[in-house]
Amino acid sequence: MTVILHISDSHFGTERAPVVAALQRLSSEQAPDLVILSGDITQRALRTEFEAARDFIDRLEVPSTLVIPGNHDIPLFDLVSRFFTPYGRYARSFGNELEPVYTSPDVLVIGVNTTRRYRHVQGEVSRAQRDDVATRLRRAQPAQLRIVVTHQPVHVTRPEDRENLLRGHEEAIRTWAAAGADLILGGHIHRPSISPLHASMPNLPRRMWAVQAGTALSSRIRFDAGNSVNIIRYQASQPEHCLVERWDYADKADAFRLTTAEQLARDT
Repeated sequence: MTVILHISDSHFGTERAPVVAALQRLSSEQAPDLVILSGDITQRALRTEFEAARDFIDRLEVPSTLVIPGNHDIPLFDLVSRFFTPYGRYARSFGNELEPVYTSPDVLVIGVNTTRRYRHVQGEVSRAQRDDVATRLRRAQPAQLRIVVTHQPVHVTRPEDRENLLRGHEEAIRTWAAAGADLILGGHIHRPSISPLHASMPNLPRRMWAVQAGTALSSRIRFDAGNSVNIIRYQASQPEHCLVERWDYADKADAFRLTTAEQLARDT
């Protein structure tokens, strides 16, 4: 079985020290094979914030990581860096690859950089990116769980979050569903959710799910959602479904606790 820890919106610079320690304990207990960090690693894209995030990831001691930037990971006030070297500080801590790919016998995970130097909050996915992801998805093995990772969401559950939807999300959903995607992971809005995209877009050729993570570590929590992460469990010998768990930080217990666990059906 492959175990994936999905973290988003850590916003180092606003991290809560007890939550950082609790997430390290959870990772040690669950022993994930892969950590996915779906953007907004830092609060203001400062060198010290990236260094703290890198140190945190290293201390998890997980075999593999897949990291993409979020809009907060591009300098906001340093306009020279924003327009000429927007990912310079990111790259010093997490490397130059902005669209990493992870593959194993069980899973294929494809990262998509949805940030743009000319956008402050909103993200977008280009036609070239959609097509490149689709090409990679079509090369997947039949039993592999196929995951695409963006920062901004492709689906939201509240009307007030619609302005945060990824630009080009409908075209991306249809293209990636046709190519065989099972899950699209995201963050950005700090509200965890699991949504069947085939229910809201009934003409999709297969079942596909949007899995949103809350803010893993930051004090910038929503009034209706605290710190949380997702854990995904899947094995290719049982390809009909995957298990997605939501783990919320409980202040009184000073620990992450399992809140929900959903078996998501997939088409094989």
